[in-house]
Amino acid sequence: MKIAVVGTGYVGLVSGTCFAESGNRVTCVDIDENKVNSLKNGKITIYEPGLEHLFERNQKEGRLFFTTDLKEAIEDAVIIFLALPTPPGEDGSADLSYVLGVADQLGKMMTEYKVIVDKSTVPVGTAEKVHNAIAANYKGDFDIVSNPEFLREGVAVDDFMKPDRVVVGCSSDRAQKVMKDLYAPFVRQGNPVIFMDEKSAELTKYAANSFLATKITFMNEIARVCELVGADVDMVRKGIGTDTRIGKRFLFPGIGYGGSCFPKDVKALVKSSAEVNYDFKILNAVEEVNESQKTYLVPKIKAHYGGKLNGKKFGLWGLSFKPNTDDIREAPALYIIQELLAAGAEVLVFDPEAMDNVRNEIGDVVTYARDMYSAIDGVDSLIIATEWNEFRNPNFDRISDSLKDKVVFDGRNVWSLDKMEELGYTYYSIGRKAVKQLQESY
Repeated sequence: MKIAVVGTGYVGLVSGTCFAESGNRVTCVDIDENKVNSLKNGKITIYEPGLEHLFERNQKEGRLFFTTDLKEAIEDAVIIFLALPTPPGEDGSADLSYVLGVADQLGKMMTEYKVIVDKSTVPVGTAEKVHNAIAANYKGDFDIVSNPEFLREGVAVDDFMKPDRVVVGCSSDRAQKVMKDLYAPFVRQGNPVIFMDEKSAELTKYAANSFLATKITFMNEIARVCELVGADVDMVRKGIGTDTRIGKRFLFPGIGYGGSCFPKDVKALVKSSAEVNYDFKILNAVEEVNESQKTYLVPKIKAHYGGKLNGKKFGLWGLSFKPNTDDIREAPALYIIQELLAAGAEVLVFDPEAMDNVRNEIGDVVTYARDMYSAIDGVDSLIIATEWNEFRNPNFDRISDSLKDKVVFDGRNVWSLDKMEELGYTYYSIGRKAVKQLQESY
């Protein structure tokens, strides 16, 4: 099957590469010439474990192509995926200008039946808007499909190749058959392809991400209560996570969610609900709590140092919003850095993948270390903002030798309380008792 993917961002590049891996001929198109040239030359433009190998193989075997020419990309394509940005506006609504702009161009270029698929996360009613934009310029047959992605950064290749489910919104038997054939190789083990109407498919994506964001935020609030009453959030998490009605996933407390999906999708669902005169109270609360959770460590840091951070030096491990990605969108680490700098502190940072993105975002207001240990050489204390695996079993002797004082502020509960107490650290985490070994006053 010949496929065009419009947009070579995170969703577009993963989708295009994985479709090629199942034998399709895929042409990805983007207006960014530098990005397209890099991809043509075999240089992948995002960090995603497992993607580079598939990318190289499918380029080599002549199934994956890149171009800046939209007309060339869609000419022989049966299916056209729109994997375009839908950034939030100031009011939280999704900006559809990229999606509708391409739809307008497609209407002027199409000469035969095609299935146009909204792969981007879009508000309810977008399929109809895309249909109208194309129909304004093209009078032939075509179908619009809503096919939201459910990719988790860091495991996106596995999510695409072995999906829990595939959601397809369409109202045409012809389009349904095309989509069923396309996804057949990915659901051979029996996981469902769920067909529904377009509006239901569009809402499904927002509902799923908003529910998960709510689950995370609920546990963060439980963690706050644990600290106040002297309970241990790890025990509470295990106690409720073994209830099959609740499940174990997305119950780990921390310093809030970030990334490209949860913040944007929660805002968009709140906004679209308001447009039909519905006040989504739960999600408004989720947004409020998550915003404050991003800097939840800062009051702990200030309290430890008696409110005086001017001249203090901190090492910070982890800049991406989650491990196994270089994505720093809405990353809590950036909010913590901003608060520390405003208080007169100096910050050294390390992240395995995200430092270039942070440098492009905030410049040289922090010091970028060459490795995790260089980031804590001579600092007053360590802050952990992302739970990369390499942080879980470090050389604690080396950490002790590097820090001025054995003080850690752990925003992801990476280490156990027993371990930190045994090693003689002052250790602050989320929803657990503070391990305090130092008697010094600051």
